[in-house]
Amino acid sequence: MNKIFHYMNILMFIFVAQASGQETARDWATLVGQRFRAVRDIVYRSTPQGDLKVDLYVPYDKKPGPAMLYIHGGGWQTGSKEQYVLWYLPYLQLGMRVVAVEYRLSGRAPAPAAVEDARCAFLWLARNGAEYGIDPNQIVITGGSAGGHLALMTAFLDTSMDGACGIPGPAPKARAVVDYYGATDLAPLIPDDRPHRSKWLSGPGDPKEMARRMSPLTWVRPGLPPVLMLHGDADKSVPYSDSVRLQEALAKVGVSSELVTVPGGAHGRHTWSDADILRGQRHIEAFLKKQGVIPQ
Repeated sequence: MNKIFHYMNILMFIFVAQASGQETARDWATLVGQRFRAVRDIVYRSTPQGDLKVDLYVPYDKKPGPAMLYIHGGGWQTGSKEQYVLWYLPYLQLGMRVVAVEYRLSGRAPAPAAVEDARCAFLWLARNGAEYGIDPNQIVITGGSAGGHLALMTAFLDTSMDGACGIPGPAPKARAVVDYYGATDLAPLIPDDRPHRSKWLSGPGDPKEMARRMSPLTWVRPGLPPVLMLHGDADKSVPYSDSVRLQEALAKVGVSSELVTVPGGAHGRHTWSDADILRGQRHIEAFLKKQGVIPQ
């Protein structure tokens, strides 16, 4: 039965490729360079610790379309906008543009710097994305682990941090969020015996108050964009209960959300089986179609 499920997923993957471009998955990979270009190291913000940049993977024709704002993980301590480039390919195959974000890691600046940076990147993209063929009303935010946390915070924040970005105009609303096992309640991290976590929350003021302000659960309210969460129920780094609690909180205020559970799944997609990765991708595709981001 598992083999049948695996082959069905592969066939579905090929079908999606054929339906979107009348080609096999192999042909799509061959032709992707014909259709998309990489625009690297565009400065979206200057900080005392240096300029912050984004990489954009966008069509040559600059025809307006949906974009995935991708925020990398790494415990707020490691990682880069280039590190997960191969994970961007499924979104390009769906016809989306991808924008990868650099943000200040804990070694450069503690919280709330990373949250502020991610929010500023979103505001910059909403204001400047049209130049690269991005529809400002069709920006989805995604990330895994610390990136998932930052994706949620970027979409959930009110305008209280926006002034620091120096980007005029009304704050837009994200179209949706795709969160891979992001922390939703940082209070249990104070105190924490993992140095990278305590270092990130070592900013000015009371660490417990900082953890509260940096928790997506704190910002739950009506009117937030729809959220899709993917989380393994054996995650020992970010408890599965974080996603369960967020889904319950969103339901109470009438915000649409879905939770995809990976049975026995540990922290990090690289630890999941091929079947679980493909199942998760099918859920993402269905979610994006439901939100009107990609065609049915």
